[in-house]
Amino acid sequence: MTTVEKTGNRRLSAEELEAFGKEMDAIRQRIVADLGEKDAAYIYDIVKKQRNFEIAGRALMYLPVVGWLPAVACLSISKILDNMEIGHNVMHGQYDWMGDPDLNSRMFEWDNVCPSDQWKYSHNYIHHTFTNILGKDRDIGYGILRMDEDQKWHPYYLGNPLYAFLLMVFFEWGVALHDLEVENLVAGKRKLSDNAEMHRGIMKKVKRQALKDYVLFPLLSGPLAPLTFLGNATANLVRNIWAFNIIFCGHFPAGVASFSQEECEDETQGHWYYRQLLGSANITGGRIFHIMSGNLSHQIEHHLFPDLPARRYPEIAEEVREICERYGLAYNTGPLHRQLWGVFKKICRYALPDRKRPAAAGVEAAPALEGVAA
Repeated sequence: MTTVEKTGNRRLSAEELEAFGKEMDAIRQRIVADLGEKDAAYIYDIVKKQRNFEIAGRALMYLPVVGWLPAVACLSISKILDNMEIGHNVMHGQYDWMGDPDLNSRMFEWDNVCPSDQWKYSHNYIHHTFTNILGKDRDIGYGILRMDEDQKWHPYYLGNPLYAFLLMVFFEWGVALHDLEVENLVAGKRKLSDNAEMHRGIMKKVKRQALKDYVLFPLLSGPLAPLTFLGNATANLVRNIWAFNIIFCGHFPAGVASFSQEECEDETQGHWYYRQLLGSANITGGRIFHIMSGNLSHQIEHHLFPDLPARRYPEIAEEVREICERYGLAYNTGPLHRQLWGVFKKICRYALPDRKRPAAAGVEAAPALEGVAA
């Protein structure tokens, strides 16, 4: 039994996949034709709010008694908006049609230690092209976690819960180091020299971020420098924890399917949509929650239409859900606590050796630490 069938989904025939793909194409074409002033006004308003939160946070740092906690809250919101609703979505090209260089995917740089060019390759190309294909999508476990039963178990994975906790706390650093493929360096499949140019790019961005958050702004606050340093570090921590939980709940809760490389050979557009749908999950919530998640709470719609403005995902969601019902496909959605619990159980379950079961047809498990996971 494949992971698709284990999630309670059915395999679509070639004719059904073609029809399914056409329905998804029609949604995308309709939204693209409708892009305009409301979408531009929305992202400009989000950018304005993000900047205002940062200004407020920097200013409140000068009021150490009553201002430190509000300052950290404002900076945390600013960094979350910058990374999630602005940075992630702008770098997907969602606003390239506006012709604004400040919102152009090729020119945008975010408040994160991961260089934008590196992230766009690993995320936009590798992850979104090969979503949940074992051995191709390096985001399955980020090269350090076992998140799928078809990853071969190794005693190393007993540390799964600890590795996940550390990845959550240092998430921006994990994202930055992701493309260095440390697991392949350990396995001897990659040389340090292969990473030389990428390493230089990472270090350049790290120095820039460290100078801003941990040198420049603390120095500008004079005798309050230690509190400013701590405030910036705390805001980065809050952003890391929030981003980790939103992203993991969109990719790894119960009911999300993975795919073998063999079943994705000669893939049609319809099957690509099918894979994106079954390899994703949504998180229910209100408008502010969706904004703070970068609308990645609609991860299904994001994987289906990564270059459409994310503010459109809520209006698309009901239509996608109705199409899924007609095709007998599960639409994986639920509140944050439920999706988090599913992720937590998976992290703990796959830390342990597999229960004895008949050999599964399909994917050949990857050697430990080689991937992915990944």
